[in-house]
Amino acid sequence: MLPEGWSRCRLGDLMAFRNGLNYTRNESGECIKVVGVSDFRARTVLDGAAGLDTVALRDRVGPQDLLQAGDLLFVRSNGNKALVGRCLFVARLDEPVTFSGFTIRGRVTSPRLDPAFASELMRTARTVAQMHLGGSGTNISNLSQDILQNVEVCLPGVGEQRRIVRVLATWREAIDATDNLLENARREKHDLMQALLSGRVAALQQRGAWEQVEFDDVFERVARKNDEGSSNVLTISAQHGLVSQRDFFHKNVASEDLSHYTYLSTGDFAYNKSASAGYPVGAIKPLVAHDSGVVSSLYICFRQRSDAQVDADFYRHYFEAGMLNEPIGFIAQEGARNHGLLNVSVKDFFKLPLHLPPLPVQRRIAEVLGVAEDYEHSVAAQARALRDELGALREDLLSGQRRLRPVEEPGEPCPR
Repeated sequence: MLPEGWSRCRLGDLMAFRNGLNYTRNESGECIKVVGVSDFRARTVLDGAAGLDTVALRDRVGPQDLLQAGDLLFVRSNGNKALVGRCLFVARLDEPVTFSGFTIRGRVTSPRLDPAFASELMRTARTVAQMHLGGSGTNISNLSQDILQNVEVCLPGVGEQRRIVRVLATWREAIDATDNLLENARREKHDLMQALLSGRVAALQQRGAWEQVEFDDVFERVARKNDEGSSNVLTISAQHGLVSQRDFFHKNVASEDLSHYTYLSTGDFAYNKSASAGYPVGAIKPLVAHDSGVVSSLYICFRQRSDAQVDADFYRHYFEAGMLNEPIGFIAQEGARNHGLLNVSVKDFFKLPLHLPPLPVQRRIAEVLGVAEDYEHSVAAQARALRDELGALREDLLSGQRRLRPVEEPGEPCPR
């Protein structure tokens, strides 16, 4: 049942659609900015042409192939199915911009639909489901103009549409402000880690001399095979550390035979020699979230020596700060036939140089960094909560389950 004053429509009655341009990058000719599929990954709004690729086209781009403020762009096809149907709203342009053949432009043609509201509609669960199923009941791999034209939406009056857009924009401003706080928290923690873990802070040096030792003076290798028969296969996540593959991938991606995997207990560390974003020579993570588990034998695993005067949390921060990046980079070579992993031998790894401050200094540094880390996690949780609340609010407002109190709108008198 539709809310009072709402109507049900097809997008084809409200918008005109056009496929983007197909082109070859190396052609010479007129240079112009273009929106491609990669531009959908990190943004939902296009506010100017900054950051877009420039391409040279043989023929002059006609006005029908240029974007304008208020347009919506959809991913038509891509190797990643998750991107198909994703929507980008063109809020503002400061120079001519066209769009690639892997995208479809939607342009509002009806006065019954506000373009910014249309952008919000494209993010609701109901609309996304219609685009992904394409009317066939099965997931599509390519979006088409026909599918978009037949998407059914429910519309309030234009005045209510604009009020909804303003409310959601206010929430986005709060999210942006929280994201800025999070970025500052991460930057401050990074700077603090670099200063404290390198021993550059004079006050720390006065509390005892820092030694340089070899890795195996502090840690010993863990090479125990999976005699326990554990099926808890772990993988390294940059954000969450050592996590269960079942939780991370929603399935086990390891081989059925786990007998040759390395068995870890809480507090043990694992080094994944595969480079990833933020970890140019691989990541070292401790097992915290589980009592035990198994990892691929390609990982180098280790634990603190029982006789070593060290604080494990200090070295968790030490590894996370990349204090071993340069030493590992010095001994590593990327093995072309070694699963794409850096070629770091166990022998060389355990001879890496390691800073060893006095134990009280280690504990104090770990305590200070722990406070900075807790603050970062707190701000990140706030940002996630705001995004969840925004999503829920959008669904409620755009379905009419929650209504906004009318206010005087230009061209729309307030009901008496």
